[in-house]
Formats: sequence, structure tokens, C-alpha cells
Amino acid sequence: MGLDIPVFQAYQGTEPPRFASPAELECAKVLDYYGIPWLYEPRTFVLEQAEDGRVTEAFAPDFYLPQQDLYIELTVMKQSLVTRKNRKLRKLREQYPDIKIKLFYKRDLERLAQHFRLDLAS
Repeated sequence: MGLDIPVFQAYQGTEPPRFASPAELECAKVLDYYGIPWLYEPRTFVLEQAEDGRVTEAFAPDFYLPQQDLYIELTVMKQSLVTRKNRKLRKLREQYPDIKIKLFYKRDLERLAQHFRLDLAS
């Protein structure tokens, strides 16, 4: 995706982030503007494995806020795909009960975009 990536001040990663969508980029800009330390997709959680140990399902939340010990997942998908993501989040919460994660839906992002005058066009 050809997004114009700014130099982030609050980003805690070692490699420049490669965002999957304009919504992720805009979220990163808001976090950075407010000086909230963040990482982009720093961890993948294994949700299912085959008998041979091969990972068959995994989930990598979009952002991690280390000061809040909170993962954030964004979705601007159509509802049929959101259902699958919700299922993965339920599995993550069951298998990793100590992990804090918040899912922001398209409507949440639209409210933030309106408030912050962001461009979330996909």
C-alpha cells in the first residue's frame, strides 16, 4: 500500500511500520500527536495449532500501547468479515486472559475521524 508515512516520535519499534490500511496510519498519527508510545503489530498470538505443532490460526493486533499494556485492533471491514474477527478476539481472550485488547469498529473510527478531522478513506 503506497501510504505516505511520516516520521513518528512516539513509535517504539525498530523498523518503520508498514500499515495495512489508511485507517491504521491515521490511528498511528493520533497516537503520535498525543505522545502515546506505541508499537505496530509487535506480537502474534497463536490461536490454533495442528497436531504437528504447525500454527493453523493466529492473530496479530494492530497496535500495542506499552504504558497502558493494551492492544488495539482496528476494523473497517464489512460486517460479514467483522464476525470472523470477533471470533478470533473471543479465542484470544479465552486463551490469553491476561491480555487486554480493545476492538475499534468502523463506526468508532468514523467518530474519531470526525472529531480529529482525519482522512480514513480506504
